[in-house]
Amino acid sequence: MERPKPGATTITVDIPRPKAILKDVEFYYGATQALKGISLDIEELAVTALIGPSGCGKSTLLRCFNRMHDLTSDTRYVGEIILNPDRINIIGSGIDAIEVRMRIGMVFQKPNPFPKSIYDNVAYGLRVRGERNRGLIEGKVEQALRAAALWDEVKDRLRQPGTALSGGQQQRLCIARALATDPEVLLFDEPTSALDPIATASIEELIAEMDQKVTVVIVTHNMQQAARVSKHTAFLYLGEVIEYGATEQIFTNPRTKRTADYITGRYG
Repeated sequence: MERPKPGATTITVDIPRPKAILKDVEFYYGATQALKGISLDIEELAVTALIGPSGCGKSTLLRCFNRMHDLTSDTRYVGEIILNPDRINIIGSGIDAIEVRMRIGMVFQKPNPFPKSIYDNVAYGLRVRGERNRGLIEGKVEQALRAAALWDEVKDRLRQPGTALSGGQQQRLCIARALATDPEVLLFDEPTSALDPIATASIEELIAEMDQKVTVVIVTHNMQQAARVSKHTAFLYLGEVIEYGATEQIFTNPRTKRTADYITGRYG
């Protein structure tokens, strides 16, 4: 259940099975506050979209989930992101950020395959975890490539460089790499902004089908994309959640003027 913060415009959403519970999350780059008292629940095995104009904080919020901000100096988290089922605060002190990233994978805006073979790209996370069983790794690689709808296209050239694939194939390879370690949550940061329409449709189809296997949070500027792939949508503006609800409701009957103005293209 979302917990309204005084002064913020929020909508209560009934999330029966929250995978992550955000409580008054704030984030600072030095003295600059980028996120302001964000409280919302992320449903387990569902796709949640974060939308809003450039600079509103949606990518900043997304990167809190797997502690990517730890890689930047002079940053600070406030509040809680409780990850179920063990109810740990993943932005709390004393939490191993590397372990968090093992549980919460991420796919970035531009495809970023490693300068390795297709096979080694997908096997990378398993090996980092210490897995040495070749048979298990081979099975996981095939399973992940199938889940990313890439297996049939690359099964006969697994030892070729991942960087030799097309842009859309490279992004699906990055998705397979993330899926190979069986993450509990998968984050997507504008995953199709650098792709052509055909590759974009392929990635969207994958994301829409993932809710059977993994909890997904996606940042997108594309309103139609959010409407197509997500169950819930949060609209952010100036570091705050302005409205959060079922995607259909957000796009057909927004409850705040700022949300309606953004969705109809009056600003962005």
